[in-house]
Amino acid sequence: MTDLYLPGVPFPLEPSGSPACQADVSAGVLTLISGAKSDMFIDPAGDEGARPDAGRWTGLPGEEDFTLTARVSVGFNSTFDAGVLLLYLSDRRWAKLCYEFSPQRKPTAVTVVTHGTSDDSNSFETEGGPLWLRITRSGRAWAFHASLDGSYWRLLRYFTLGEASGARVGFLAQSPLGDRCAAVFDSIGFRTGAPADLRDGT
Repeated sequence: MTDLYLPGVPFPLEPSGSPACQADVSAGVLTLISGAKSDMFIDPAGDEGARPDAGRWTGLPGEEDFTLTARVSVGFNSTFDAGVLLLYLSDRRWAKLCYEFSPQRKPTAVTVVTHGTSDDSNSFETEGGPLWLRITRSGRAWAFHASLDGSYWRLLRYFTLGEASGARVGFLAQSPLGDRCAAVFDSIGFRTGAPADLRDGT
C-alpha cells in the first residue's frame, strides 16, 4: 500500500499493523475498512498471548503543538467496532480516541491510554449520529476531546506518555469481535498550536 495524502494535513499517512486496514480518500473524505478481529489493546490482566493488533494509517506531525480533528461516522455491527484517532509512540506507548459500539450496543466515546499496559475508559453515549474527535498536543501532554456538534468540546482525557518527541498520529478502524468495520472520517482538520484552555469547551 502507498502513502495517503489528506487535504489540509501537512504530512503523509503511512500504513502499518496487521490485519491491513483498507483506505480510500475521495473529496477529502477518508474511508477505512478494518480487517477481521482487529484491535489494539494490551490487557492489564497480563494476557500477552492474546495481544491483538490492527492496521492503521499514521504520520509524523513534527515537534510543535498541534490539533487534529475529524468527524467520524461508523458502520456499527459488532461489539467494540470503532473509528479511531490514534496517537502512537511505540508498541507499548500509544493511545486511542474511539467512537465505539459498547457491549450495551450504544455508540460511545471511549479512550484507551497505553503505557506498558492499556486502560479503557468509556465516556458518553450518543444517539448514533456522527461524532467529532480531537487530539491535541500541548508540550509533553496530550488531550482527547469529543463533540456532538464540532463546536462544544468535552475533555475526555488529559495525560502524558512521557517524552512526546517522535509521536505519530492518524486513523484506524477496528472490529475486535467482527469480520470488518467501516469508518468514515470527514471534515478533517490539522492546525499548529493548542487551545488556550483545554477544559472550557473551546
